[in-house]
Formats: sequence, C-alpha cells, structure tokens
Amino acid sequence: MNRPSPGNAEQPRHDAGAVQPQGQPQPQAQAQAQTQTQTQTQQRTGHPADPADVRLHSSLAVRVVLLAVGTLALVLGVIGIFTPVLPTTPFILLAAACYARASTRFYRWLTAHRSFGPMILEWQRHRSIAYRTKLFAIASMALTLGVSIVFFVEPLWLKAALGMFGAGLAAWLYRIPSRDAPLRSPVGPR
Repeated sequence: MNRPSPGNAEQPRHDAGAVQPQGQPQPQAQAQAQTQTQTQTQQRTGHPADPADVRLHSSLAVRVVLLAVGTLALVLGVIGIFTPVLPTTPFILLAAACYARASTRFYRWLTAHRSFGPMILEWQRHRSIAYRTKLFAIASMALTLGVSIVFFVEPLWLKAALGMFGAGLAAWLYRIPSRDAPLRSPVGPR
C-alpha cells in the first residue's frame, strides 16, 4: 500500500459551506453569507442592513415576548394598509424595533422587505417619513375621524375630544421631517 509520508500528507479540504468538527460554520462561510445578505438588502432597499442596529436582548423570555409583540405589530401594520382606521407606519416601526432586540433573522427580513424596508431605514437614518406617506396618513385619519364624528358619535363632548385628538395628531405628524418634501416658495414681497 502506498501511504502518504508525513511530510507531504494531503491537507483536508474545506468547502465554503462545510461545517467544522465543533459544529460551527467556517468564518469564511459566515462572512460570505453576511455579505450576501447585506448585498441583497442594499439591492432591494438602496441601503445596506446595519448589523449594529441589532442588539439582541440577553433574556430568552424577553426575546420571545418582543418577537410576539413585533409580529402582532407587523400584522396590524399590514391590516392598516387596507383599512384607514389603523396606521401602517407606526406599527411597522414598532415591529422593526422589537425585531432588532429579538431576532436578527426577522429584523433583516423586515428591513430587506421591498415595501417596508425603505420606510424603516428612512426613519432609522434620518428620523423622517416620506412626504407622500405622511399626507396619506393625515388624509385617511381625517376622513376616518370625520366619518366617526358625524355618523357614529353622539355626545358633543366626545365629538370635540375626537376632533382635538385628530387635529393634535395631524399637527404632530405633519411636523415630522420629510426629506422629499417639495420646496416651499418664499412668502412675502420680493
């Protein structure tokens, strides 16, 4: 039998997806997978996912609760797309915040989503909401509250309270910056 001598023994081959004996993926495979995920996120949303945004909570119980709350917020946000009563943006932002502390996988999925990802990243990086989204939210809220006040609410004090709540919420929402807002022309004499 021909046995390789100790000086020229073949080195074991490691494929990129191979698993080391301890059950841990090779660092090259981890780096490649992370780079691929970031590239996919950047292609879909225009922004790379920032791994620093994810800070998992140390307690498993808290992570499970945050995952449940984030999933509930995501479901309510999706329902809000189709019903003017529920707002979409705050629920999606809440889901992203919960996922950032509960699950790297869910957080990356949500920020890479072609509809929700840009909204989340815009808020995280610039603390702003798209102008069109803001106007749509204010209009749908005004329509919903207006219909409620006129057709469904009877006590005058409750009508006034709903009106003040809606006006306050609309003013607060309008004051949130929008990087894509149209430029205003200067007012006054020229």
